[in-house]
Amino acid sequence: MTNKSLICFILPWLGVFCDPAVGALLIHHDLQVDLDPDTQQLRVTDRIELPGNEPISTEFLLHEGLNPRSLTPGVAISETARIAGPAPLIAYRLRMPEERRSFTLEYGGKIAHRLTTHRESPGRTSQRLAGAISAEGVYLDAGSGWYPYFPERHHSFSLTVDLPSPWLAVSQGEGPKIERQGERTRVQWRETSPQDDIYLIAAPYRLYRKPIGNLEAQVFLRQDDAALAERYLQTTDHYLRRYEALIGPYPYAKFALVENFWESGYGMPSFTLLGPRVLRLPFILHTSYPHEILHNWWGNSVYVDYATGNWAEGLTSYLADHLLNEARGQGANHRRTALQRYRDFIRSENDFPLADFRGRHGMASQAVGYDKTLMFFHMLRRRLGDPAFIAGLQDFYRKNRFKSAGFADLRDAFEQAGNQSLEDFFHQWTERTGAPALAVRDIAVEKTSAGYRLGGTLFQTQKAPPYPIDVPLVIHQAEGEPSLQRLFMQERQKHFVVELPTKPLQLDVDPWFDLFRQLDSSETPPTLSGLFGSKHILIVLPSKAPKPLLEAYQRLARQWAEGYEDAEVRLDSQLTALPQQRPVWLLGWENSFLPPLLAELEAYPIAQQQDSLKLAKSAFSIDDHSFAITHRKPENGQTIAWVASRSAVSLPGLTRKLPHYGKYSYLAFAGDKPEIRLKGQWPVTRSPLRIALSAEQRLREAPEPGPLVATPR
Repeated sequence: MTNKSLICFILPWLGVFCDPAVGALLIHHDLQVDLDPDTQQLRVTDRIELPGNEPISTEFLLHEGLNPRSLTPGVAISETARIAGPAPLIAYRLRMPEERRSFTLEYGGKIAHRLTTHRESPGRTSQRLAGAISAEGVYLDAGSGWYPYFPERHHSFSLTVDLPSPWLAVSQGEGPKIERQGERTRVQWRETSPQDDIYLIAAPYRLYRKPIGNLEAQVFLRQDDAALAERYLQTTDHYLRRYEALIGPYPYAKFALVENFWESGYGMPSFTLLGPRVLRLPFILHTSYPHEILHNWWGNSVYVDYATGNWAEGLTSYLADHLLNEARGQGANHRRTALQRYRDFIRSENDFPLADFRGRHGMASQAVGYDKTLMFFHMLRRRLGDPAFIAGLQDFYRKNRFKSAGFADLRDAFEQAGNQSLEDFFHQWTERTGAPALAVRDIAVEKTSAGYRLGGTLFQTQKAPPYPIDVPLVIHQAEGEPSLQRLFMQERQKHFVVELPTKPLQLDVDPWFDLFRQLDSSETPPTLSGLFGSKHILIVLPSKAPKPLLEAYQRLARQWAEGYEDAEVRLDSQLTALPQQRPVWLLGWENSFLPPLLAELEAYPIAQQQDSLKLAKSAFSIDDHSFAITHRKPENGQTIAWVASRSAVSLPGLTRKLPHYGKYSYLAFAGDKPEIRLKGQWPVTRSPLRIALSAEQRLREAPEPGPLVATPR
């Protein structure tokens, strides 16, 4: 899930332009729109008001098929450039008398682009639409060129849409005001706050509404489902109140769930556009949905200054996805997963600093723009403390609402809240690539007259120069609570000594994954992302599988192989042994390399019985279940994943679904659809950063600090 697609244009007089700049001037549109989905046409009259200091000659963009003309005497437009892209645009120059500040354009035509598929990683694709008016639905944004778009400007608007009943139109802001007029419907929206886009969505919707104080929760569904709508209305109420308490007043008159006509997960100002299958998944209500609500603070009211880096995705991920897991006591696990994605998908050749992140276009960009930025805000919170961190968030929001802001504005807000300079911190984590890697050596425990002395040396082992970092050390003792120490280091190695009142039993270095760093493979379980993120892969097919099943495995292999830089697909009969280093997908119950793998998997809670597979204390019949199970060889760190089904019909579903379960070690699916029945991670039993100091000590977990709690307002 993400906020709206990043809109970029290549303009001959501006170069590459992505969304309005800081301090953008405000232009107002009064849009009168007539939509005809059957003919894929729209007709628009737009009365445009320019700010008082707008130059007499200015430029705007419009879709090439709309043929605009001026209805205002003395105002002329002329074509200056054609811009190729997902939606072809024309740049027009506007000339008008010096004293005139408003004018009216009339235009119309057809906008009918097709969905395009973009490959993000092996087996994982997304669909995008440059804009369409169709019998299925309407999707139009600035990139579609459906309204006169003025670069480096913000926009306010009133919008009246005439369309056939029972269709409804959706946009951001206040509305809808609905008038039924026989076989036609008129829908009105307006938004007076500065916007970086104007959206027009339409379909034959059923509308559900719920007041929330001065706001309104709304649900637009393509079929009647009052129970589903009520769940979303209640959830909207809950999260709007929660984020208002944490950050500040909600910036819009409503928040709406809007059902799309293709599978999407977009967050726009005051609404989210979710695909029909996505919005009906029960877990979405408390995972992706609050993420989209929170984008109304970060990205859709405090806008991103893309020239200096997109901070909004990481901050939204931190305060939505991470905060929800932290409240459940799973914050450390969520951070470990973020660090593991970075390890699995980032290599030196595709790494880049946070300041260069613009938007997500694959798993590698997500690992930096979402996961590394999430960890950046977590480290900032740990440095400042919760009260100052929350005060910084609130100050940043208050000062930058409906403006474009960048990392420099974040730094100013947090420096004031924390009463300290953050120049070095921001420079290191937003301008530098890579991550530190930690090791601890030379541990010694000494009895003293006052108790015990624990000493050791902490190393940064990455090839890159050392990072200035605060490293948490947790020491378990024979008596009392664990001792938390913070060791600041900016050199390659740092010796430490800790005086303790009782015998130390265990030393943990960064046990809650509070640092952005390179994980050692033994700190994490083997997961599917370890294979999906690989550069080189071997996919081994079962030559003895029945022909329909083998052909289904071959289709899976071909689709996944397209996403790898180097993928080799072989039959098991063509190999005498598996390679020792390269990650391997092992496909099928009939695979000749399965028996030795199952023998190695005996270390996990897994066992094959006559007609079933016992997995993590649950038994699943082999005939009507599909499985994906990972294993990491302890001797060389090689990861092998086994994917198997007895049903060829289930394999297309597995092909599509498994890339979305990358953080798991094992999965079980039921039926031909297939539907998830079990998911989990193998336990992590050893880590080079967890050191037992006493022979009788059983390794123990230290409870991580509590969740982020909003201060009273």
